[in-house]
Amino acid sequence: MSNPTKILGDERRNFILRRLQASQAPITGSELAAIANVSRQVIVGDITLLKARNEPIIATSQGYLYMHASRPTGAERTIACSHDPNRTEEELLLLVDHGVTVKDVKIEHPVYGDLTASIMVSNRYEVKQFIEKIRSTNASYLSELTGGIHLHTISAPTEKMLDEAEQTLRKANFLIDLE
Repeated sequence: MSNPTKILGDERRNFILRRLQASQAPITGSELAAIANVSRQVIVGDITLLKARNEPIIATSQGYLYMHASRPTGAERTIACSHDPNRTEEELLLLVDHGVTVKDVKIEHPVYGDLTASIMVSNRYEVKQFIEKIRSTNASYLSELTGGIHLHTISAPTEKMLDEAEQTLRKANFLIDLE
């Protein structure tokens, strides 16, 4: 006997979309599954279908996030970094401590080409969550595929904040100078 509160098909995908659009914070697949009374795997499939409809949904280490069209506020740039995996937390903390959001990590894979993964960390709590998720799932960092070399897209309210964050990373030997 099926549960009458289960949300089906397009109705469920529209529900997920509205829920993500209304939220300022990421929502986990497990949370969405519990609300819709389906498995987390069904939600993963629904998110894939929504992305195929060009909905701007990204998967972060904290859950799914709807990327609202935003007015350009602040500054954004790409930085090139290199370090051992055991320095990842230090790198991210240095950035967020300067008021910087680390949006993603990118590598150039010899077979797959450019690979990008969303990080979306803006504070120490989010960094700790990200690092704990890596550890608890025994996942590898993308940079491990490239000997530690990777790019980050970073953003902050001002160029000065990005400059100061870069200067701190340079002093700590995280940056690859492109000059």
